Amino acid sequence: MSKLSGKVAVVTGGNSGIGLAAAKAFVAEGARVVIVGRRAPAVEAAVAELGAAAHGVVGDVGDLSTHERVASEIAARFGAIDIYMANAGMNNIEPSPAVTPASYDAQFATNTRAVFFGVTRALPLMREGASIILTGSIASAKVLENHAVYAGTKAAIGAFARNWALELKARRIRVNVLSPGPTDTPILEKLGVSEADRPAFEQGMASAIPLGRLAKADELARAALFLAGDDSRFITGMDLRVDGGIALN
Repeated sequence: MSKLSGKVAVVTGGNSGIGLAAAKAFVAEGARVVIVGRRAPAVEAAVAELGAAAHGVVGDVGDLSTHERVASEIAARFGAIDIYMANAGMNNIEPSPAVTPASYDAQFATNTRAVFFGVTRALPLMREGASIILTGSIASAKVLENHAVYAGTKAAIGAFARNWALELKARRIRVNVLSPGPTDTPILEKLGVSEADRPAFEQGMASAIPLGRLAKADELARAALFLAGDDSRFITGMDLRVDGGIALN
């Protein structure tokens, strides 16, 4: 039997990168998946790629009304949630003196506030024994240049996970953090790494990673699948670093 047969999963930021890879892994193991993303064309393309088991909701996770719509649509279509992966995020790489209030607020709105209220709005729909996965970052534990605000947003969700793991124990809902290291996804372009600069960027990153390369999105998806299903049924409150060992340096 498939690992997630009959399960309902929600993946925010599920239209690209790690989120899309996780959604594919969940569908392949029998889950029905709701992906949430800001850009309608990207969400529609992802749903088409995922197939009949997928449903898309277009909305900005920083807007709390998006979480209300997600919950309402899931209640109407599926009735309950078994897996909630809060994956949507953003990162403005800039030195602290250059950070504007707008940049600060935008990162905390997407990476932290949206996670808190997305999860708490979904909780009434979560079945006993559900799994919550929060996409973190090695930046929460390892100092990366010009990542102070981003690191703060991700450190906060680690605190959420530890608190929720105890708050939700009576319902046997597990809460874990999945922290990627440098990963080969479209976010590299958003961070300003051009196609021409990619080889030098990847070589530079690889030299800092004990396993000698960037992660692939499907490798993070396999870790998400582990946290989503019964293979991790005795794990909660953990930060699983899938980083090739870079946090060791």
